[in-house]
Formats: sequence, structure tokens, C-alpha cells
Amino acid sequence: MSLGKIDYDWVLELVVSAAKGIPTQGDLSDLLDDALSAQQRGYFLPDEDERLRDRYRQYLRLRTVLLSSIAELEPYCNEEEDWDTCLHAFAVGFTAACVLMRAAEFIVDLAGDRFLVWKKLDEAELRYGIEAKSFSRMYKNLTSPRKMWRFYEATLFWELHSDEVMALRGEGGRVRELIEVLESELPFVSRSKAAYLKRQLQYRIFSFRRRQHSSYRNVMFQMFRMSGKVISEVKQPILAIQKSGKRVTPRVLAKAWAILQPGDVIVTRHDEAMSNLFLPGFWPHAALYIGSKEQRESLGIFDDVQEGVNVVEAKKDGVHLRALTETLAVDAFTILRSKLPEEKVVEAVKCAMSHTGKRYDFVFDFRQSDRLACTEVVYRSYQAGAGVGFELEDRAGRLCLSAEALMNQGIKLGVFEPVAIYGVDGIKVHEGAEAKRRLADSYKTDW
Repeated sequence: MSLGKIDYDWVLELVVSAAKGIPTQGDLSDLLDDALSAQQRGYFLPDEDERLRDRYRQYLRLRTVLLSSIAELEPYCNEEEDWDTCLHAFAVGFTAACVLMRAAEFIVDLAGDRFLVWKKLDEAELRYGIEAKSFSRMYKNLTSPRKMWRFYEATLFWELHSDEVMALRGEGGRVRELIEVLESELPFVSRSKAAYLKRQLQYRIFSFRRRQHSSYRNVMFQMFRMSGKVISEVKQPILAIQKSGKRVTPRVLAKAWAILQPGDVIVTRHDEAMSNLFLPGFWPHAALYIGSKEQRESLGIFDDVQEGVNVVEAKKDGVHLRALTETLAVDAFTILRSKLPEEKVVEAVKCAMSHTGKRYDFVFDFRQSDRLACTEVVYRSYQAGAGVGFELEDRAGRLCLSAEALMNQGIKLGVFEPVAIYGVDGIKVHEGAEAKRRLADSYKTDW
């Protein structure tokens, strides 16, 4: 298979993880009850409002991840690739497209014929960066006949090559999981096909059978067009990032190296990153610094971790050991240091390292431990490893901690203290009392 392994594995992981986070029809039953009550009452109660908008935010974020994943496969929209590569790229892209279409159908079912729900979802939500009329724009896009044709181009290709795609299950590992996700989506594909364009589909199948493999490029191209326009509607100037770079320069990075110690919590911000989409607060992301190999050995932590990786961080591709240069490819950061005894910090570092390899939790439900969000790595490491009594917060029925809530609780409990900050009101790394003051001014604190 000539598909770049790193790129392919990364996109495959995103699709499988995001697919598992997309709400199912059963997950939406409570929202349907809320919608019915609100419709009869004429307005939403605050808790009903919060549940609806939190689910909508979750859907929008996962939708963006899946659309971006499809777009990442564009380099393999090339008939010059070997057929095995084509099948793998199609399997990933088609699975993402199926999950997207199913999830869209649920959202449309929820709001399409309920004016009050539609109106509520069209309200701006500054906490999550959701603009006014977002649902109306999305609904128009989802119901576009042109978009449906692009999806059905892919379903026809699937019908012709389904046996070959399903045979990829035999590769095991993540590929097997991908095929299992696709298999779970097939009933939706069948229902949708029966409901749309019956006569046209029969003709198109006949046409596809004549074209055989030559249809691959067109199918993939149509899927990229399906994702590309929607991604472009997201109000994030991605190209500006690529042109200007991040504000953490090599000089700033060197300063951070000199400050960091094992067990430090690094909280970061990308000014315009896709990862910020629909997340609350100025500080949305956190990671745990485990130190260099020499630092760990000085603490009695002996491991076979390769040189150059020194952060445990959960991102869209999962929980991995990463280089500090990757973690601090950002615009702003703050460093929190544990005030606990050294032996407890050592246990927190060991606990963090034990979580590597897990999936990313797009649902942000800290009650499950097989998938972890970024702040959950810090939460579990210091709660289980060092016995810190963080209190999870209920957000629309899910217990979790945002990065800012984690900082608030940690500082208030006397577990953490800010030791450095960069990217807030200037281009200097501030330490000590000045770092704490600037951090307090950067977001809503309760310490």
C-alpha cells in the first residue's frame, strides 16, 4: 500500500474516534423530550437550553473533525495509486461520509419541523464561538440535492466494491475497527437509498458498472467537494495560521525548556486553530510534562521511552507521548507547577504515561476511562496517581472538567501554582507573581 502510513493512520484514527462520539438516535431521546416540552410551553427552560446547545456544540465539533478527515485524503484522489491504496482511502472517506450523513439526519429530525428548536439553534452562543443563523446555514447545506448526489456517487462505488472493502477487516487493528464502524452505518445507507432517487440510482448503478475502476477518482473528488465547502464556512482563518506561524518562537521555546519540571501542567491556546472550535474559554487545552529522560531517571522513573518525547498529551489522534516542540506549537501557554511532595508528583507522572495509546474522548465524559480528553489526562494522573480531589462538573448530563475549571480547582486547592505565562498581553515570558497576575486577568477565575 503506497498510502503514507503516518498520514493514513492519523486520519483513520480521527474517523474511528469521532464516529464513536457522534450522538445516536438513542442519545437524542432526552433532547426530543425536552423539545416536546418546550414546544408545548413556548420556550426552553435553562437546563433544557443547556442540554440542547451542548449537544449541538458536540455535533458541530465532530462534524468539523470528520469533514477535515475527508479533506486530508485528497492527496490519494489519484488513479495512479495502486488499487489497494484506493480501497483504503475510500474506506476511510466513505465511513466518515456515512457517519456525517447519519448525524445530520438526526439533527434535521430534531429541529427541521420544530420552529422553536430551529430558532434556539440559530441563536449565537459566544461561549462556544457559534454564530447566529448557524443551523439555518447548515440545514440548507445538508438538504442540497447536489450534496446528496455527491454522497450517492460514493454509495454506488461502495455497492460495486463492498466485498473488497469489507475484506480489509482481515488486516486487524485500527482498520478492523474502521470496517466495524462502516458496517454499523450500512443500515442507514440502505434506508437512505430507499428513500431517495430510486429510479436515478438504478440508472447510475448501470453506468458505474460500465466504468468500473475508472470511477474512483470522480467518487473521491465528489466527497472532497462535499467536505470542502462546509469546512470553508467555518469562521477560522486557517490560511493565516499557515502564513504567519505560531507566536511561540524558538527563543520562547528555549525559555520554556529552562522552566519546565516533571509533573508540570501546560495549558495552551491556539488563536485560530480548528481544535478551538466550540470549546469554551480563553484556555481550552492542557497537557502534562513528564520531563526529559535524565529528569525522570533522577526521580527514579526508568522507562524505555525514546529520546525527545517529554509530554503526555491527548489530541484528536489519541493520547501519545509527544515532543515539547509539538505541544508548544501554539500562540499562548501557561505553566502550572504541583505543590505536592515529590513522591506524589512521581506517581502522577507514572500514571500519565500509563494512559498512552488510548483514544481521544470527543464526548468529554470523564466517567469512562478507555478514551481520554486532554484535561482528563491531567485529572486522572493527579487524582489517581497523587490523590487530588478534583470535582467533576456536570455539563448537560456529562461529568468533565474544562482546562479553565481544572486550573481554578487546582490553584484553589493549593495543588498547583502558576509559574510562567506567555502570549497574554505581550511577547515576554512572565514568571512568578507576575505570571499569576496575568493568568488571573486572562480568564474568569475563582481563586
